[in-house]
Amino acid sequence: MARMNITLPAMGEGIIEATINKWLVKEGSVFREDDPLVEVATDKVDSEIPAPAAGTLVSIIAPEGTVAKIGDVIAIAENDYKPGKDDTKKIENEVKRIRETIETVRKEEAEVESVSHEMKSRTPSGKFISPLVRSIAAKEGISYADLDGMKGTGMDGRITRDDVFQILTNRKKRDETHSSDKQKKPSASIKSSGKITDGDEIIQMDRVRMLIAEHMVMSKRTSAHVTSFIDADVTRLVKWRNANKDSFLASEGQKLTLTPIFIDAAARALYELPMINISVDGDKIIRKKNINIGMAAALPDGNLIVPVIKNANEKNLTGLAKAVNDLAERARNNKLKPEEITGGTFTITNFGSYNNLAGTPIINQPQAAILGTGVVKKTPAVIETPDGDMIAIRSIIILSLSYDHRVIDGALAGKFLSRVKEILENYTSDLS
Repeated sequence: MARMNITLPAMGEGIIEATINKWLVKEGSVFREDDPLVEVATDKVDSEIPAPAAGTLVSIIAPEGTVAKIGDVIAIAENDYKPGKDDTKKIENEVKRIRETIETVRKEEAEVESVSHEMKSRTPSGKFISPLVRSIAAKEGISYADLDGMKGTGMDGRITRDDVFQILTNRKKRDETHSSDKQKKPSASIKSSGKITDGDEIIQMDRVRMLIAEHMVMSKRTSAHVTSFIDADVTRLVKWRNANKDSFLASEGQKLTLTPIFIDAAARALYELPMINISVDGDKIIRKKNINIGMAAALPDGNLIVPVIKNANEKNLTGLAKAVNDLAERARNNKLKPEEITGGTFTITNFGSYNNLAGTPIINQPQAAILGTGVVKKTPAVIETPDGDMIAIRSIIILSLSYDHRVIDGALAGKFLSRVKEILENYTSDLS
């Protein structure tokens, strides 16, 4: 029998550690190659780790509830396979990916640090406190002395946001115990923008909601947000979609919604106006080669996730529809892979799903713009005809573009919105 180390693999851009949620096999169990071994949770997605080869699980190194870093050995197995040159090459490639991931995270931390320079970066004893941890501590009223006295679980003993959340969890337990002794009176240590009165319910944010909150606040603090609006007459588009959706379902086995059409229009406009498809690195603008469009999707628990369609401009409408339906379905069932929610260069969010006319979306960092689509609503509108202006019932949609005014000016944003409007109002595809 040959010993086989089960390690935590690289799981996408910006991910350096994961929490072991649940082992799916027990010590002594026999598994096949690609069988799911363990469920893990990261800052971005929950996923399963497959077996790299067939074997028998000998020992679990990282029990449920522990935090492991990329590359850590989480279990030991045995198999009959003897490693060769190809295995050595795979290991070298894996190490390379891990190093690249760590380097990317360090670069992102440096970027966040630049926007949080006004906060103290070290505790009295000299421990480094990341900008994210500082912002959470400031918001929750956690003192630097509290941070100074704790041992971090991150790389090199660094204090992570999970460590800070543990402080909050412990505080909550103490507050609940204390309040029960005082007829459930609100604790003075609770920080709130409003007063807590009798009958109010205090709901602790779950892990995903706290991560979303941090990301949104960080985005507003990073980018100079501006939102522009435009309306589009999509009457022809709606009629075309209604005329083709049944035949599309019959031939492709896929529903034809408006979402892939919006993605198609945005991808075309981004290809023509590439300075929208950018990110910022200090005083440098990075123009992205690939057009990777994320679509904000609501989860059953009320949280959000943004699966990404890679190289959207290279796909036809059929390919986009299949990708949208597949990603949306697996998002609802928590089956997305880490690489499917990273690498986005532009995002689309659909306010129309809940019959909203429009909204002012927050930029999904490190991107520079996000497109919001409102509900398609029948509205009286003035149209031009050979016989003069007339009022008619038209299907109108409001589009909103939030953009980073540090690097995108109103003229370029307006041109982009106008181009998306033009594409939607005169939409043609490979199905036409």
